[in-house]
Amino acid sequence: MATKKAGGSTRNGRDSAGKRLGVKRFAGEVVQPGTIIIRQRGTKFHLGQNVGMGRDHTIYSLVLGKVEFERKDKTRLAVSVYPS
Repeated sequence: MATKKAGGSTRNGRDSAGKRLGVKRFAGEVVQPGTIIIRQRGTKFHLGQNVGMGRDHTIYSLVLGKVEFERKDKTRLAVSVYPS
């Protein structure tokens, strides 16, 4: 009769729920004021024209217009909304 002794308990087995970060509205999309464009940790994307930043670094639109992604310099990307 094959038996197996107790193997003890594992110390792993925990994980947190995903935070749903990332780009929510892409370049060329028309957005309303207040629409979330990017949810991020830190300033992976920087502010351009007509966008605001929440205290959790969420970038959102301040005007009705089209989303544009542009290079600020060699390493930084900015997000802008231009009225259409």
